[in-house]
Amino acid sequence: MSDSLYTKIFSGSFIIVQLALDRLKGAGINAIIKDESESGRLAGFGASIQGYQELYVSNEELLEAKTIIASVQDELES
Repeated sequence: MSDSLYTKIFSGSFIIVQLALDRLKGAGINAIIKDESESGRLAGFGASIQGYQELYVSNEELLEAKTIIASVQDELES
């Protein structure tokens, strides 16, 4: 069982994550981006997937954030 206060809600390329982040911010949801390739670069290590990021939101905002992410995904698929 996880005690984390945040849940990963989306992952993808830098550009798509930035679009999702912008939509979440517009709704007043503060999200966190995890970018292991950038962390590895700063530490002097290489990364297997460049530009791949993960988006996390507070568990308290999870339901609203899921709706926004679904909207972004629908928009990208159409």
